[in-house]
Amino acid sequence: MQKRILVVDDDAMNLNRTKRILEKTYEVLVADSGSKALDLLLYEEVDLILLDIAMPDMDGLETFERMKEFHNEAPVIFLTASGDEDDVMSAIRLGAVNYLKKPFYPQDLLQRIAKELDKK
Repeated sequence: MQKRILVVDDDAMNLNRTKRILEKTYEVLVADSGSKALDLLLYEEVDLILLDIAMPDMDGLETFERMKEFHNEAPVIFLTASGDEDDVMSAIRLGAVNYLKKPFYPQDLLQRIAKELDKK
């Protein structure tokens, strides 16, 4: 059975690019906001979450904190355009398993995902 990955990013181009990279290997669900991701997780099980840090309304860090309230056990890899060390450290402290700076190489993304899914 294919693993399911939720990609959360407010930028449509990033969302579509990431989906195209992943859909050859994984079942991909997408959400263009933190609130839509939370709604989706009420009804869908996922094996891993890729979560953008910088989003309007509810940023990735707040979204991640709210996901934990659902007892979501899926590992989270944060995606960040800024590479702001404070954001990255906050994400790791919250329990993120990794992060990737945008723009990223497709093979880097696939390797990090495979590494986390192999742990399950």
